[in-house]
Amino acid sequence: MAQQLIGVTLLVNGVGGRIVETEAYDLLDPASHTFGGPTTRNIAMFGAPAHAYIYRSYGMHWCLNFVCREHGHGAGVLIRALQPLAGLDLMRQRRKLPPDADARLLCSGPGKVCQALAVNIASNGKALDQPPFELIAAAGPVAVLAGPRIGISRAVEMPWRFVLAGSRFLSKPMKV
Repeated sequence: MAQQLIGVTLLVNGVGGRIVETEAYDLLDPASHTFGGPTTRNIAMFGAPAHAYIYRSYGMHWCLNFVCREHGHGAGVLIRALQPLAGLDLMRQRRKLPPDADARLLCSGPGKVCQALAVNIASNGKALDQPPFELIAAAGPVAVLAGPRIGISRAVEMPWRFVLAGSRFLSKPMKV
């Protein structure tokens, strides 16, 4: 699922862009929030697929995951970066950036994505096919690269980070 989301357009209340970077996390994955089983914090990730799982990272940044396995399994896809396409001025305001800030600064990391799209805990557990979310399929085939995930300390060797080949909007360059 993480690979299939590359190239899909994600909008939240009409603001968003093309998904260019994702990471997969699974119940059996020591780096996943679901590894130890259901908790109050991660219960949305054990819910039905195509719903949002939102969590706070380092007590500072909201992060958006798409629940992607059957109910009860506990797996998701972290949305790491977008290529901004809609509502860039509003994204700059939300990110407290100057009006002429480079678009690459807007959604190049999971916390930046949520700040730019105004995603927070209020969207936790919400269906991704209903407002405020809108997903638009990629217009055609996309070239996807896979490599190790970043920003984690366990199971770092898993090639579960997926990026749009050639994108300049990634959170960090892909090591291949």
